[in-house]
Amino acid sequence: MVEPEDPAPRGPVILFDAECVLCCANARFVLRRDRAARFRLASVQTGIGAEICRRHGIDPADPVTMLVVDGARVRRDSDAVLFIYEQLGFPWRLAGALRLVPTKIRDAAYRWVARHRYRLFGRRESCWVAPAEYRDRIL
Repeated sequence: MVEPEDPAPRGPVILFDAECVLCCANARFVLRRDRAARFRLASVQTGIGAEICRRHGIDPADPVTMLVVDGARVRRDSDAVLFIYEQLGFPWRLAGALRLVPTKIRDAAYRWVARHRYRLFGRRESCWVAPAEYRDRIL
């Protein structure tokens, strides 16, 4: 007996805070520039996004990081951001040069921005909804 194919695209899943203006801007940026449609996105405010967060030790009610889940591999903090940009191709992959900065320093900067993101960039009254042409890439 043949198993039915899963119609959902495979690839890394980016978990982001759909109430955060900065996070939503990044989600739009990735969707527009990911020409290979490699990434799928999930808001931590959705059922599936919240479940994935909890599975990886993140409280979806107070997300302190962005996660990129790629099979068994989970990236967070600055590693998640750099992985995403490296996968988008030129010129965005040049962000990978920031890997020369020690992880401890990169993650400290990331966490500072993450803690202050609502104050610095704002908080949406309602969750961001992806445009129709990208909805097949949103979980």
